[in-house]
Amino acid sequence: MLKRLTFADTAHSKDPLLSCALEGVASVIAGIKDACVVIHSPQGCASAVNAAYDRHEIDLTKRKIGCTRLFESDIIMGATSKLERMIKQADENFKSRIMFVVGTCSADIIGEDMEAVCRGMRGEVGAKLIPIIAGGFRGNSNTGVDLGLEALLQLIAPSALRIKRTVNLIAPQATVNPGWQADLQWVKEILFELGISVMTTFACNTSLEEIEKAGTAQANLLLSHDAGYGFASRMHEIHGIPLILDDIPLPIGLENSNNWIRALGEHFSCSGKAEKIISRGEERVVGILRKRGMMMIPRYHNCRIAVASDMTFGVGLLRMLYLELEMLPELLIVKSSAPEGARLMEAELEELRISPEVVLDADGYQMKEALKAIEVDAVAGSAWESYIAEELGVKVAFDVFAPTNRVLYIQEPYWGYEGMLRLLQAFAGDWERAFRSKSIELDYL
Repeated sequence: MLKRLTFADTAHSKDPLLSCALEGVASVIAGIKDACVVIHSPQGCASAVNAAYDRHEIDLTKRKIGCTRLFESDIIMGATSKLERMIKQADENFKSRIMFVVGTCSADIIGEDMEAVCRGMRGEVGAKLIPIIAGGFRGNSNTGVDLGLEALLQLIAPSALRIKRTVNLIAPQATVNPGWQADLQWVKEILFELGISVMTTFACNTSLEEIEKAGTAQANLLLSHDAGYGFASRMHEIHGIPLILDDIPLPIGLENSNNWIRALGEHFSCSGKAEKIISRGEERVVGILRKRGMMMIPRYHNCRIAVASDMTFGVGLLRMLYLELEMLPELLIVKSSAPEGARLMEAELEELRISPEVVLDADGYQMKEALKAIEVDAVAGSAWESYIAEELGVKVAFDVFAPTNRVLYIQEPYWGYEGMLRLLQAFAGDWERAFRSKSIELDYL
């Protein structure tokens, strides 16, 4: 069993580390081409939808967002007619093939029947209407990703056809890596080298035609351990498409990358090609580290480290930190708690024979209290954990998941062999920065 930390007086979240379900739903919708969004909410909630488009790096001119801008009077008196007018206006202006009509906390509070509204208007507008209730009462952003994916099931055409050597990629955006699109591109390149085609990505720059064809894929690949399990299960139930590689960590670090690629090769009967990719990747990593990293790696030996991340990276980093960098994971602060991901983490800890303290569904208060309670030399996480670590006297903080100490113009993968090198480069820079004096005064007189 996971060695979980417990906290007194934490029945209510203090400083939540994940945004609400609306942002998760929007992160799925933003990845679909030819779609528009009508959000039934006060105007502030529209910023969460814009944040999702930002995460997909979609230009402002390509965003099609309509907001009903609910006021206090609408909450008291009801706003069905306002929603209907907004749907008609969005259909007329955007002329999209599909319209997601998204209800928020406000729609939940007033009991707006989004499905009835969409059902009643299907003959009045040209777009296909898809209602989604995404109020923050229903959960966090990972819950929202699941809600958004579930809404796409109705768009997948039933088919008895199975196209060999094809996969669907699920939930690439459900991760703390700001460069998730680069991770997704790395996955696609590896699949291409193995002779495997991507049928549909749920969802990043995905067309309706691609979604409709998703039922013909040979297998599903889940690119997150935080969301998407329910969708994959339903895909198997409805379309008979199995989920593969869900029982191993994602390709973070050298050994995990080898294992993940090797498992793909075995499943699709192309082990020879997989071994060539692995050999090339190992040669690249070892070659770079022999030239530049061998003086760096020993300093991490027996460094006690806390990891603050989601389940995707919490599981994936363990093997790299412990076996490849010889660090000692003492604390895992996980911002989610998908039971499937938790079981995988437990299996990974058992295989590695380590037993760090674990916090699941951590909020800001629990994160800080956990760091207070356990002595560590370094913390790997986001900018927030970096500041908390500094406040608590932890000397080194690896700011890798939402970096504020580096300018990132280009998305960079953390997965695979190049991704490992980039993680090590970030670690090295933050380590050096931690030991620079912050009080040197230069006297030029």
